[in-house]
Amino acid sequence: MGRFTIRYGDHVTRARRDGRPVVALESTIVSHGLPRPDNLRVAREIEQTVRDNGAVPATIGMIGGQVVVGLEDPQIEHLAGADGVAKLSVRDLAVAAATGADGATTVAATSAIAAAAGIGVFATGGLGGVHREANTTFDESNDLTTLARTPIVVVCAGVKSILDVGATLERLETLGVSVAGYGTYRFPGFFVTDGGFDVDWKLDSPAQVADVIAARADQGVGAGALVLGNPLPADEQLDPELHDRTLAEGLELLARDGITGKAVTPFLLAHFHGSTQGKSLEVNVRIILRNAALAAQIAAAATPAPAALGFALPA
Repeated sequence: MGRFTIRYGDHVTRARRDGRPVVALESTIVSHGLPRPDNLRVAREIEQTVRDNGAVPATIGMIGGQVVVGLEDPQIEHLAGADGVAKLSVRDLAVAAATGADGATTVAATSAIAAAAGIGVFATGGLGGVHREANTTFDESNDLTTLARTPIVVVCAGVKSILDVGATLERLETLGVSVAGYGTYRFPGFFVTDGGFDVDWKLDSPAQVADVIAARADQGVGAGALVLGNPLPADEQLDPELHDRTLAEGLELLARDGITGKAVTPFLLAHFHGSTQGKSLEVNVRIILRNAALAAQIAAAATPAPAALGFALPA
């Protein structure tokens, strides 16, 4: 085994040995997505939600250059509290490993690592996507191209509503990524229930999603992800008028301050958290907990189907 081979937390090792369902979780929400000290508390709540719904949580991150599938609690606490934790997409993983970095994995990196580890279901908040004004900036998240070649079910609340949702759906179609709504033909809008666009498919239960996993394995056609949009109930969403007003203000600030590239998403999310007096943060937490619960139910319904996605479980 090489120096940089993926390592597994003890609880994930036991789950793989015993054939129990496992759900992948990202670590950027811990280190970059939520303010301290809420981030550590929420990270633990996410893992417990997965357990409560019949699966084993595998939070993925990098500690001292080592990719770990199933961070132990002290490691999660370290990523939640340490300064200088790198934000790792797929292209960063080898360089970060070679330099001994501590890092938190994005949707793209978490998906790729989870698939390499034989984990077929991943819960996150919202996907990255095509940024506004991408026709001139060419700014598009690596989440999209990674999902095009990664066989995993991603349970999310759509793409972050600060992005160009319509253009993102068009790119997902072009890239051959399957998209379905959970209980709806409308694509969710992250902070809000309805993102303003239709999807072609609706799936109504964890068992039905598990059947999709099985069908793709049996057919042997298609190598990309299934993006499952799980909308918030209308009574739990951020007030749509507040959302639209806050977004418009944030976009004006971006243009005024010349903020571009990787800085756009964290800036706008921080603006939402501040301008809504914490209401968007509460919604963000509800999103990830609901998605973690649904992902665990899917993983439980699909077991052992995720192991049949086209690769063998590592020893």
